[in-house]
Amino acid sequence: MQDIDQHNLADEIKPPVSQVGALGWIRTNLFKGWLNSCLTIITVYLLWKIIPPAFRWAFVDSLWFSTGAQCQQTSGACWSVVTANIRFITFGFFPYEQQWRPFVAMILLVCLLFYSQNRNHWKKSLAYAWGLGLSLMGLLMKGGLFGLTSVESSQWGGMPLTLLLSIFGLTAAYPLGVVLALGRKSRMPVVKTFSVLYIELIRGVPLISLLFMSSVVFPLFFPEGFHINAIIRAQVAIILFTAAYIAEVVRGGLQAIARGQYEAAESLGLNYYLTMRLIILPQALKIVIPPSVSILISAFKDTSLVVIIALFDFLKTTKTVISDPQWMGFSAEAYIFAALIYFLCCFFMSNYSRRLERELETGL
Repeated sequence: MQDIDQHNLADEIKPPVSQVGALGWIRTNLFKGWLNSCLTIITVYLLWKIIPPAFRWAFVDSLWFSTGAQCQQTSGACWSVVTANIRFITFGFFPYEQQWRPFVAMILLVCLLFYSQNRNHWKKSLAYAWGLGLSLMGLLMKGGLFGLTSVESSQWGGMPLTLLLSIFGLTAAYPLGVVLALGRKSRMPVVKTFSVLYIELIRGVPLISLLFMSSVVFPLFFPEGFHINAIIRAQVAIILFTAAYIAEVVRGGLQAIARGQYEAAESLGLNYYLTMRLIILPQALKIVIPPSVSILISAFKDTSLVVIIALFDFLKTTKTVISDPQWMGFSAEAYIFAALIYFLCCFFMSNYSRRLERELETGL
């Protein structure tokens, strides 16, 4: 009987309101100790000083659809620098009347990426879908068939060029990096030496150097009159550069695999190819998902460096707009827009990697 009374008494006694719920969370996380309280007060004060004026500048006093002259008369943001030049920022020098073609190509690419993010779709049919989709995208961009006007690659620019360099570059760099990682751990001296030299040489120079070499140095070795498209040369440089970093990440994953996994494969009579494909690489690649995605995100942002070899990617078209005298002085708005686009792309890549980690139960 006494035990029952004690149990009922424990049910009636509840923790103080200041220790549970929203008040408890605030007290524990924001005002726990004098130092934490001071930092919270300072932070709230700074946010109060920064956020309301920034909101007023960005939304209340801003202009969205006006001319550069009208923007000069306002104290708010001039988002018209984006809305008035959105087609040039997005498509660059692609012929104005034909800009529906890169737009459809981008929509097709986004649809393929969205469809591919589901692991249940990772079948042979997906490879066929990508092959067909890439062929259609190439046809839309280049033209020359089915009544489509031919457009030289020198006129490609803006977001389609950025997506082209990043998607194709990252897709080709990852398998190449895996091969280089396997080569570095190979027991064949020639293969291992070549892999080590390649990885260390590429990682020892900045991407800008490779882009300059692809644009200036490599053509000197070609016969007179022989020309390789500048986009292809930039694409190759990005692939070679990214693959070297991916190789080191994958090598770390391979070293994390216990020796017992190799011995188990040998006991089953598996050869080197089957051991790597069925046992070692699936585990190693799951381990290195976070650092791999970090490198791929960095490579995506590094595509903006192609501006140094006269390719008008998304960032370059944005900079070109604010060099127009009509829109000078509104670079902040243009760069905020560009930063937002880059952030969204990188955020979706990072978010997908986290979801893939959960699905594959990485680290367990």
